[in-house]
Amino acid sequence: MSQIIVMASGKGGTGKSTVSAGIAVSLTKQGKNVLLIDCDCGMRGLDLMLGIEKNVVFDVSDVVCGNCDYSKAIYSAEDIPGLYLLPAPIDAADEVSPAVMKQITDELKDNYDYILIDAPAGVGSSFDTAIEPAQKALIVVNAEPTSVRGCLNVRKKLTEKGITDIRLIINRFNEKNFRTMGIYKDLDEVIDICKTQLIGLVPDDIRIAALMQSGCGKNCWSSAGVVFDSIVSRLMGVNVPLSFGM
Repeated sequence: MSQIIVMASGKGGTGKSTVSAGIAVSLTKQGKNVLLIDCDCGMRGLDLMLGIEKNVVFDVSDVVCGNCDYSKAIYSAEDIPGLYLLPAPIDAADEVSPAVMKQITDELKDNYDYILIDAPAGVGSSFDTAIEPAQKALIVVNAEPTSVRGCLNVRKKLTEKGITDIRLIINRFNEKNFRTMGIYKDLDEVIDICKTQLIGLVPDDIRIAALMQSGCGKNCWSSAGVVFDSIVSRLMGVNVPLSFGM
């Protein structure tokens, strides 16, 4: 039976989908079967990051409407054994309801070790859909006030839903820029304000962004790739030090 984890962020631009893909790839390196569900209705991007956009014909809304079954709407990531994607609809009008998303994950959970749900940014109706079946949550933030505020909004919604196993990932961290901004005295202050235990600090690495945007997500060879491996180890209960990849 799957562990169902929602990947969330309080604002756009944090790099949440990139982190989702990176974690999914690292899970497959541990021999896990992973299903990524793109819940960013109207703004899907995971198919591009995994290099399978040309293969996508059906999406989750087609399954719901009876246009196809799961076997046609779930796509295997090329050259990444064990990684699968259920794409979001390209049309925001085709958004599925929270109850339907729960039904979908209930029907699929016995087929995968992990289901990662990539939620849309913010806390709108699509967010409610994404969190409905989740057992755990990872909140992706940048070390800046607007992102930190968004984290608090997301955390509030998650806890109201009864999801209490929540961890924080600080993404695109650049120590020099962080110190130059001078908004926070240190990272501990960011973590304290977010009120969430840190599970990963991902460095600002243009190579990761370039790989994801060119559909080569499998090649997490940069320093950030090491961080994703560390996050996955901690998700799996292995007591490893936080790796900053720097």
